Amino acid sequence: MKIVIPGGTGQVGGILRRALTAAGHEVVVLTRRPVRDGDVRWDGKTPGPWAEALDGSDVVINLAGRSVSCRYTAANLQAMMDSRVDSTRVVGEAIAAAGRPPRVWLQMSTATLYAHRFDAPNDEATGVLGGTEPGVPDHWAYSVEITTSWERAQEQAETPHTRKVALRSAMVMSPDRGGAFDVLLWLARLGLGGPVAGGAQYVSWIHDGDFVRAVEFLIGRDDLTGPVNLAAPAPLPQRAFMRALRAARGVPVGLPATKWMAELGAFALRSDTELLLKSRRVVPGRLLEAGFAFDHPQWPEAADDLVRRVRGGRTFLRGEQSPG
Repeated sequence: MKIVIPGGTGQVGGILRRALTAAGHEVVVLTRRPVRDGDVRWDGKTPGPWAEALDGSDVVINLAGRSVSCRYTAANLQAMMDSRVDSTRVVGEAIAAAGRPPRVWLQMSTATLYAHRFDAPNDEATGVLGGTEPGVPDHWAYSVEITTSWERAQEQAETPHTRKVALRSAMVMSPDRGGAFDVLLWLARLGLGGPVAGGAQYVSWIHDGDFVRAVEFLIGRDDLTGPVNLAAPAPLPQRAFMRALRAARGVPVGLPATKWMAELGAFALRSDTELLLKSRRVVPGRLLEAGFAFDHPQWPEAADDLVRRVRGGRTFLRGEQSPG
């Protein structure tokens, strides 16, 4: 198949590009800074010659959008909104104008859409959307607004010949440098991988191998449309999540952090406490109902696998060629 990945130069794009190329597919990445074979230049917001790459392709997987790993200033939040909505809109326009449109458009979204809660898991059918929770920072509601606008841009695209799926993804855990797992493992190695603000907030995650397999599964299932949660079926409280990571790495102690300490740490890392403090209890209802089987459903064994790959210098998945 010919698979086009707008915004495919980040961590998740790298995972998909390696795995899908290793599986024998032709992968084209739309990027502002093309440097590799298969890269095509685009700006993520206006039509251009890049649209020719979509015409005649089989699959589009749009990952474009400003990274959330930043301080949540007004300017950065607006950039997150604009980059997601503009890129989704223009991808939809290119698909609509194609003489031979792709048969499926997988659109990245995020599990951050769901409410900050501890009482019950969020699936696609019964999950509670966020934005109105009491006692949380105002910008958490804006994160939800970004995601709803993002998904709405795909929903409104006039692409009658292209099936549309929104990937409400949890954090993708891979050993790649700079990703979420890399940062969390670094904190654990420093002895800082203890509970944050009590550690009761849930962490939703997905192993990179299962993320790739879920994407392949959704490409092949013509009966699945709309939002799909890409998350392992066993989210767990942050204190248990970090305890399992420390055990996998052989770190006996993780110092706890209060909320204000987390705020200082997030500031130092040029990130935001929403990534640490929001309780994301998300489960993959539609994937499980459709018969998808996770290779890594539980975090302790997933963490063991990821740590082994780090120690072995193998960030890539089994069957892939080394990215180096």
